[in-house]
Amino acid sequence: MLGTKPKPSDNHTSESPAALRIAMFSIHSCPMGKLGTRDTGGMNVYVREVARELGRRGHHVDVYTRFHGDGHGPIMRVSKTVRFIHIEVGENRRIHKLAIYPHLSGLFCKIDTLRKQELSEYDLVHSHYWLSGRVGNLAQGKWKIPHLVTFHTLGKIKNHVGVGDSEPRLRIVTEKHLVRSCDRIIVSTERGKQELIHFYNAKPDAIGVIPCGVNLDLFQPMPKSEARSQLGLDQQDTILLYVGRFAALKGLDRLLQAISFLKDHNKLRLIIIGGEGFDSPETVRLKRLSRALGVENRVIFMGSIEHESLPPYYCAADLLVVPSHHESFGLVALESLACGTPVVATKVGVAEVTIKEGKTGFVVSDPAPHVLAEKIGTALTDPQRKFASVDTLRETVTRFSWSNVVDAMMDEYRSVLNGFRLSAVKDTSPMVFRLSKTSSL
Repeated sequence: MLGTKPKPSDNHTSESPAALRIAMFSIHSCPMGKLGTRDTGGMNVYVREVARELGRRGHHVDVYTRFHGDGHGPIMRVSKTVRFIHIEVGENRRIHKLAIYPHLSGLFCKIDTLRKQELSEYDLVHSHYWLSGRVGNLAQGKWKIPHLVTFHTLGKIKNHVGVGDSEPRLRIVTEKHLVRSCDRIIVSTERGKQELIHFYNAKPDAIGVIPCGVNLDLFQPMPKSEARSQLGLDQQDTILLYVGRFAALKGLDRLLQAISFLKDHNKLRLIIIGGEGFDSPETVRLKRLSRALGVENRVIFMGSIEHESLPPYYCAADLLVVPSHHESFGLVALESLACGTPVVATKVGVAEVTIKEGKTGFVVSDPAPHVLAEKIGTALTDPQRKFASVDTLRETVTRFSWSNVVDAMMDEYRSVLNGFRLSAVKDTSPMVFRLSKTSSL
């Protein structure tokens, strides 16, 4: 459980005798990558911020990811004790994430060779996403250390929601194995815990719940007029904001449909941040949909924006809208509230926990476009509604500081390490799949 107030991160700057050496795997997507693109979102922020906060406390963290050719060198040292290590995967540096799978064993061999060259030993490995979990499973077996997994998203959940491409059976089989073989699963919400229990038969006592965090130093309120002036936005416009990837699961289609129902708001503008580029197929498709709905003049596609440049956009907006079909957490809602901007969100992730109905925003139980539009309209025009002050909006998320998040993470790490040292040796041999059509997995 997180505390109610942020703790200053500079309280943990010197290395202690109990400093840990942690290997983190974020194989398919670099935590330093450009946010809002196909495979780069909240997970990347999570890994980056947790690693940095652990480093501030003197722990040694090596984050292993695949080389992506965006100007980052093989090894990026972001602090005295934190490194991001890029490993080449296959011949093509920009391959689809599923195509990475056949290369994972070879990738682990490269990681292990580097570890041996540096004479490094790790206390534990923390994997993020199922592909990383496969590599973590190999490390667990060879290095004889505990393995924690944070899935961030799950294949069976995405298939259950039924939006976008179906997730392959290979992913679901891998996730099932990891649920059984890892030493601890970390999820960000109680709902995520219940989904693991229901869909993957996970043991309740094998799951720890730690929410995501928000950088309270970066995301701070500023006057709306100042933010709009800085961004060149009209002071008289009513501005809605969307921040995130363009994946079907994120619900951008129904947000655009909702805009088409808000005909009474002549000065309404929707700013969309994210995507692979202005000429990418998904951006072109969304622009075409905007034209078909007759809202193209009300929608502004900004492209991908660096994380550090997002605060003025949150501060300039009247509302952040999260129209997702599913979220494992919903990090952008925290960022918006930290900037003092209310949120309208579908009933996903942590929305019901972070949003105080009518005070810091609204949660939409029925995500149909016309219902979403009705709730947005109520938030913008209802004379009876009165959102909390900017300072109060921010106060609702201060308990989600990364310092508090890592306090809880360290409790999990210590508990797993203590249990691992006391437990009998168990079988951590790498998994072997038999993907025949008659398999019962």
